[in-house]
Amino acid sequence: MFDEIMGLPMHPLVVHAAVVFIPLLAVAAVVYTLIPRVRARIGWAAALLAIAGPVAAFVARESGERLQERLVAANYGQEILDKVADHQGYGDLTFWFSLGLGAGTLLLVLITNGLTSGRGVAGGVPLWLTWVLGAAVIVLAGVTGVYVYLTGDSGADAVWSGI
Repeated sequence: MFDEIMGLPMHPLVVHAAVVFIPLLAVAAVVYTLIPRVRARIGWAAALLAIAGPVAAFVARESGERLQERLVAANYGQEILDKVADHQGYGDLTFWFSLGLGAGTLLLVLITNGLTSGRGVAGGVPLWLTWVLGAAVIVLAGVTGVYVYLTGDSGADAVWSGI
């Protein structure tokens, strides 16, 4: 399922969705957290990105594993396979951090109810809990951004080194 699109390896085609949606999720989450007056306008976008980012990371990860299997089957050298393994390690962490960021962002949107003009779903949630969740979302956004960069850089190095 995650192997090919019209005869081409799927990974280099779908990875761009993760490269776009995950940083957009990080930015939307931070803006949503830090600027309450824009929550009503961007809550829907933050919620959609909270789903799209981790899904894109998952598809990129799964298609990357299929591509790695192809490289092993084609007897690529150990040097390139080591670089691919480094890339895969960063990609795995990117998926998990983006999943945490997405879940935290969705929870924050639900609690503060930025999708509607009414009170939050959990109207009795103490303010300190919203602040703690907001701080966690900001930290996860930063960490996720770093791992998106490391994943992309190591992938580019694996593809373009020696060329």
